[in-house]
Amino acid sequence: MSLDRRSLFRAGGALAVAGTLPASAAVASAQQQQERVPAQAADLPTRNPLVEQRADPFVTTPVDGMYYLTGSVPEYDRVVVRGASTLDGLATARERTIWRRPASGRMGGYVWAPELHRVDGRWYVYFAAGDSDEPFRIRTYVLESDKADPREGGWVLKGQVVTAWDTFTLDATTFEHRGKRYFLWAQSEPGIATNSNLYIAEMATPLELGSAPVRIAVPTLPWEVQGFKVNEGPAVLIRNGRVFVTFSASATDARYCMGLLTADENANLLDARSWTKSPNPVFTTNDATRRYGPGHNSFTTVGDQDVLVYHARDYRDITGDPLFDPNRHTRVQKVHWNDDGTPSFGVPLGEGGPVVRLSPVDSPRLVVRHHDYRLRVDGDVRELGDSQFRLVDGFLGAGTTAVQSVNFPERYARVDGAALRVDPYEDSDAYGRTASFVRVAGLAGRDGVSLRLAADPARYVAHDGAGRLVLTAPGNDRGARERATFRLG
Repeated sequence: MSLDRRSLFRAGGALAVAGTLPASAAVASAQQQQERVPAQAADLPTRNPLVEQRADPFVTTPVDGMYYLTGSVPEYDRVVVRGASTLDGLATARERTIWRRPASGRMGGYVWAPELHRVDGRWYVYFAAGDSDEPFRIRTYVLESDKADPREGGWVLKGQVVTAWDTFTLDATTFEHRGKRYFLWAQSEPGIATNSNLYIAEMATPLELGSAPVRIAVPTLPWEVQGFKVNEGPAVLIRNGRVFVTFSASATDARYCMGLLTADENANLLDARSWTKSPNPVFTTNDATRRYGPGHNSFTTVGDQDVLVYHARDYRDITGDPLFDPNRHTRVQKVHWNDDGTPSFGVPLGEGGPVVRLSPVDSPRLVVRHHDYRLRVDGDVRELGDSQFRLVDGFLGAGTTAVQSVNFPERYARVDGAALRVDPYEDSDAYGRTASFVRVAGLAGRDGVSLRLAADPARYVAHDGAGRLVLTAPGNDRGARERATFRLG
């Protein structure tokens, strides 16, 4: 049999090409794909992008069972909101314009990065806007609505949020912590030779500040000053005894990336010394997954899962000013947590189905990962992408499974002697036989899965207790069967 992966299965193998497989095999393949969705990932959208041409995306956490999304439109001329009962539903939800810039004068220029917040029973939209005759004279403004549903009419422009300096101001967000409400934003400060820094202040009301601004981040590191000296787009995630603030840096092309600030939850958030900036970016362009310039994010939740919402393009080269390239699309993926309680974002995901991590049932704190392209099990894997996989249609037809690397999508788990590697796809029978498995109920419990080599039904993928992932014939040995059983997370 001659194998052609790219013609048989595309983008994770969910669809069989018409005429390639008989109808019964195609149905079996589709059913198998459906069974592969782990329960904990079932409510996370796998469509990528979630919404096209919506940059600077902001998605609320569920409010009365509804998610609401807003973001920058390519025309930079209005504020839009859409809502749905699931994250995935936002993709096709009707979008409504709740405010449009005036034809001339103040706020008649570019409209950027709206955020939607529910505060004390009212909705507020914080957004940045320029003037018609000076579109880059950007300042922060606020809309208010007393309606239960932000898609309804009744929005009232309440004016500008006044800060200490009448300068370039954008990307405001707000959050509550320990009984106090804070305002967090980006601004150009007189006397500092940067495009924008990050500031925080306490709020007196949802419309005005109640304290002087405190500068908590200035772009100084090499990855923050590519093209422009920028810290912008802050987003807040309070978990594990800390206040985390992600932010975006550099120009809005493929150099755009995300950084991280951290403060102890008991610290004085209005003291700049409380904040520590991570030395390296936490989310960057990835050529292998074809995601460029990821950033300007927000956070939402699905059940007890934290979800990263961000924009990125699917191509690197841009004609003209990247700010006016329309194809920064809204994307979502799960936030993972390191053993020390810090967030791990991995790589911006490419197309495909659900993403999983595999943990052996006898060592649940370990996960399968690749290192130097060799598969092994490790604990506290900081390089999240190395431990993320997709279980896709295999190379030997219906009923078989391949294990695709997430951060190297052209590589699949493949038997190399008794061990396993992630190797680039080859259109050959030999590759198909060594990279195709049969997924079965876990040998040590049906809440797990086991992977049997399709070409040798006696041998299963297992860890050997010394960190290596190998092929074994576990037979009826209880310990061996546990080492060959994995839970999906």
